[in-house]
Amino acid sequence: MDNYLALFTLAGSILALLFALTRAKNVLSFGEGNDTMKKISGNIRKGAMAYLTRQYRILIVFFAAMFVILSVMAGFGLLTWFVPFAFVTGGFFSGLSGFIGMSIATRANARTANACQEGLNRGLRVAFSAGSVMGFTVVGLGLLDISIWYLLLRMVFHLELPDITAAMLTFGMGASSMALFARVGGGIYTKAADVGADLVGKVEAGIPEDDPRNPAVIADNVGDNVGDVAGMGADLYESYVSSIISSCSLGVIAFTAIGSGKLAISAVAVPMVMAAIGVLASIICSFFVRTGESTDQSTLLKALRRGTNSSAIMIAIAAFPLVYFIFGMNYIGFYFAIISGLLAGVLIGFFTEYFTSDTYRPTRKLASQSETGSATIIIGGVSLGMLSTVAPIIIIAICVMAAYGVSGGFGDANLGLYGISLAAVGMLSTLGITLATDAYGPIADNAGGIAEMAGLDPEVRRRTDALDSLGNTTAATGKGFAIGSAALTALALIASYVQKIQQIDMKIKLDMTIMNPVVLIGIFIGACLPFIFAALTMDSVGKAAQSIVKEVRRQFKEIPGLMEGKADADYTRCVDLCTKASLREMILPTILAIVTPIVVGLILGHNGVIGMLAGATATGFLLAIFMANAGGAWDNAKKYIESGVHGGKGSDAHKAAVVGDTVGDPFKDTSGPSINILIKLLSMVSIVFAGLVVNFHIF
Repeated sequence: MDNYLALFTLAGSILALLFALTRAKNVLSFGEGNDTMKKISGNIRKGAMAYLTRQYRILIVFFAAMFVILSVMAGFGLLTWFVPFAFVTGGFFSGLSGFIGMSIATRANARTANACQEGLNRGLRVAFSAGSVMGFTVVGLGLLDISIWYLLLRMVFHLELPDITAAMLTFGMGASSMALFARVGGGIYTKAADVGADLVGKVEAGIPEDDPRNPAVIADNVGDNVGDVAGMGADLYESYVSSIISSCSLGVIAFTAIGSGKLAISAVAVPMVMAAIGVLASIICSFFVRTGESTDQSTLLKALRRGTNSSAIMIAIAAFPLVYFIFGMNYIGFYFAIISGLLAGVLIGFFTEYFTSDTYRPTRKLASQSETGSATIIIGGVSLGMLSTVAPIIIIAICVMAAYGVSGGFGDANLGLYGISLAAVGMLSTLGITLATDAYGPIADNAGGIAEMAGLDPEVRRRTDALDSLGNTTAATGKGFAIGSAALTALALIASYVQKIQQIDMKIKLDMTIMNPVVLIGIFIGACLPFIFAALTMDSVGKAAQSIVKEVRRQFKEIPGLMEGKADADYTRCVDLCTKASLREMILPTILAIVTPIVVGLILGHNGVIGMLAGATATGFLLAIFMANAGGAWDNAKKYIESGVHGGKGSDAHKAAVVGDTVGDPFKDTSGPSINILIKLLSMVSIVFAGLVVNFHIF
C-alpha cells in the first residue's frame, strides 16, 4: 500500500508542476507593452540573472565541499552513503524553485503594468498567475524530491522505514543551507538597493519613487526579484519539505516503538498524501481569486482571502476521510492535530494582517506618529512589532498543546510529537496558493516601477500601487505563516534529534532538565544566536547600502543633466555594487548557522545541543515575528500617507515615514524572514552530525 500512496504523492507533484507550466504560459500570453517597458523589464531580468549566476557559482563550491565532508563521515560509518547525495538534491531543488519563480516574475512585471492599463482585475490576474508559478513550483518540486527518494530507497534499495526516513531527513539540511544563502544574499541585495535609492532619491533629492533619474532604481527592482521571489521560494521550499519529512520520521519512530510496522507505513503516508491533496485544493481555489476595479484594500484582501480560506476549508474536509481510512477511528485524533495546524496558520495570518495592514488601527496609528518626526514613528514601529509577538506565541502554544493532547501524547509522548508535526504539515498543506498570494507582491511592485519609469498614465500607477500595497500585507502574512510553521517544524526536528541520539547509542542517558548546567549553557548560547545572526545581516545591509548611497550621490553630482532628465543614469554600476556586496556579506551568517551546532556539540555534547536548539527556537520565533511585523507596518504606514492622509507625498510626515520604512526594510526582508530558516537549519545540522557529536564530544 505504501508504494501506491507514494506514487499518489508523485502524481500530486507532477500535477503541481503541470499547473505551474500552464500558469506560466498564461502569463507569457499577455503583452509586455511598449518598447520602453520591454527595455526596462529586460534590464531588470538581466540584472537578476547576473546575480543568481554569481551566487550559484559560490554555492557550487560550498555544496561540493559539504559533499566531500559528508562523504568522509559516511566512510567512517558516522552516516549512510545516501546522506551526501540527499544533501545535494535538497539544495538543488530548493535553488531551482527560486530560479524558476524569479524567471517568470521578471517576465511578468511589464505584463502586469501593461495589463493595469486595461483594468485592475486584469493586472491582478497577471501578477497572481505569475505568483502561482512560484507557489506550485515550490510544492511540485518538494513533493517530487520526497516521493522519488522514498520510492528509490524503498523499491530499489529495499531499506526499512526507519532507515528511509532517517536518510530523507538529511536532504532537509541541503534545502535549508540553500534557503539561508538565498534569503540572506537576496535580502541584503534588495534592501541595500532599496535603502540607497530611498535615502538619496526620496529624502535628499526629493524625487518620486522609481524615478528613472535615480541610478539605484533598476537595482531596487532587481532586488525585489532576487530577495522576495528567488529567496522566498527557496525559503518556503525548505519549510515545506522539512515539515513533511520530519513528520514522516516521527511517525515511524512512534509506531515502531509500539511494534506496529503497518501503522508506521500509515504514519509516512498521511503527511505525504495530505500534501498531494493540498496541491489539488490549491489549484481549484486559485480560480476563486478575482476582483473588480475598486482599489480599496479591504476589497482586494477579500479577493485573495477567498482563495486561501477556501483551500483551507477543502483541506479540513478532505483530511478526515484520509486519517480515517489510513489510521482508523482509534487514531482519529491526528485529524484534529491537522485542524489545529490549519487554524493556527489562518489565525497567525489574520493577526499579522491586523498589525501590518493600513486598513486596521495599529498601522494607521503608526502613520499618525509620523507627524512628530522620524524618531516617534521609529519608536512606534518598534513598539508595534514587539506587541505583535503576543498573539502568534499564544496561538502556537495552544496549537502545540492541542495537537499533542488529541494525538495521545499524554499517554505516549511519541504519538504526541507526531501530532505536532502533523499540525505543521496541516499549516503548510495549502502552500501552493498561500505562496502565490505572497509572490505576486514583488511582481506588482516591479510593475509600479516600470509604470513610473515608462511614463504611463497616473491611473496605471494608482492601480499598481493598490496591488503593491496589498502585496506588502500578503507578504507580511506569508512571513508570519512561514515563521509559525518554522516553530512547529523546529520542535518536531528537536524531537527527531533526541530520537537520533538514542538510535546511535541506546545506552545514552539524556538529561534535558533545566538544572543541568550543560543544558542551561546551551539554552543561553541558542537564545543568543538569532540576535547575532540578525546583527550580522542588518550590518551587512547597512554596509552595502552605504556603497549605493555614495554611488547615487556621485552620479547626481558628476553626470551633467541627470537631475534635469537630460542624461541617463549608470544603472549597471549600482546593480554590480549590490551584487558584489550581497554575495560577500551572505557568507559569514550562513557559515555561523552551520558551524555553531557542530562546535557546541563537540564541546557540550548532545545535552548542550538540545539546550541550544530550544533557546534558538524560542528567541528566534519571537525575534522573527517582531522584525517582520514592524517592518511591514512601517512600509504600509508610508504607503497609507502616500494615499493622501497626514499631508500626503512630499510632506514632513511622509519624509519621516520614509525614514521609518528605510529602517524597517532590512527588518522585514532580510533579518526577520531569514531567522525562521536559521532555527530549522540548526536542527538539521545537529541531526546530520549527531554521530560525530556522540562519539567525540568533551562533556
